[in-house]
Amino acid sequence: MNPIFEEIKDAIVDGDEDLAIELAEKVVAEKIDPVQAVQLGFIKGIEEVGAAWTSGEAFLPDVMMAADAMKAGMDVLEDVLAAGEGEGAYEDKGKIVLGTVEGDIHDIGKNIVGALLTSAGFKVYDIGIDQKAEDFVAKADEIGAKIIAASALLTTTMKSQKVLVEYLDQKGLRDQYKIIIGGGPTSEKWGEDIGADGWAETADEAVELCKQLLG
Repeated sequence: MNPIFEEIKDAIVDGDEDLAIELAEKVVAEKIDPVQAVQLGFIKGIEEVGAAWTSGEAFLPDVMMAADAMKAGMDVLEDVLAAGEGEGAYEDKGKIVLGTVEGDIHDIGKNIVGALLTSAGFKVYDIGIDQKAEDFVAKADEIGAKIIAASALLTTTMKSQKVLVEYLDQKGLRDQYKIIIGGGPTSEKWGEDIGADGWAETADEAVELCKQLLG
């Protein structure tokens, strides 16, 4: 196995964004198999951090730094992966658009969900905070996502999750996407009330929910 894969893994575990970018650029420049770099480097690293977080050995900043490092490195490899270079195209488990709804600027929970979904093999497109319904849908349409995940951390912004579902209904697009919601004030009943396809209380549950919806 090429030793660079272990270096990439360690860079992700250490949350070293600059090194992750440098190593990804080396993969491209030296024509190293990008699929193996993802599977044996980036994913191994984020899986290690995710496992450590689940067991209580790692903390929130560790997860966030690892996720940022992985995203930065993966962005460098995006073009060669999209071109199908390497031994077999990199297969993800599905595309997910993730964001915090309009009026809400909280992102810690969203970022954890994104990191763990990525570690589970999903291709996550995080559109950030304070996003309107049309922003979620436009991104999902652009990249061909099957799931839209909308987070709300305030009781006053929960209604924006309902607006998202209603927007899809109005546009005749509701059956094209699975809508999942989460966030502190939300609940399973709220998800059912607004017609979402699922609700998750924790990041781990969000991963399992996405696996079920796309399984």
